[in-house]
Amino acid sequence: MERVPILKIGDILLVSIQVDMSDQTAVALQEDLAERIVATGCHGVIIDITALDIVDSFVGRMLSTIASISRVLDAETVVVGMRPAVAITLVELGLSLNGIRTALNVERGMELIAAERDHDRHDEFDDGSDVEPTASP
Repeated sequence: MERVPILKIGDILLVSIQVDMSDQTAVALQEDLAERIVATGCHGVIIDITALDIVDSFVGRMLSTIASISRVLDAETVVVGMRPAVAITLVELGLSLNGIRTALNVERGMELIAAERDHDRHDEFDDGSDVEPTASP
């Protein structure tokens, strides 16, 4: 069985799918990715599907499942490198990929995750509840 490599870049895990996804490969990827998110504490997952010419309903569901698992483990998922034909197929199949953000390439995907993290940090301190009191001079 082939394994999909998972690379760590800063606080982001990069998954580059270069093989046809069988059931076994998809399940292994889901398990491997969940373990890596927990082990590394990463807050972002980028799934690069540039090498995929065809995305069927199985791959679409697998991407949605990975995004759901990642979200539960406090990591945002961005799918990058989607070809126009793949986007058209996903729409025609009625797969909306809920919970998955998309970007044209890895660089833009990394920017999306960084912006999301900055936004979350800003919201955390907006109401002041998570800010430690500072002493007056």
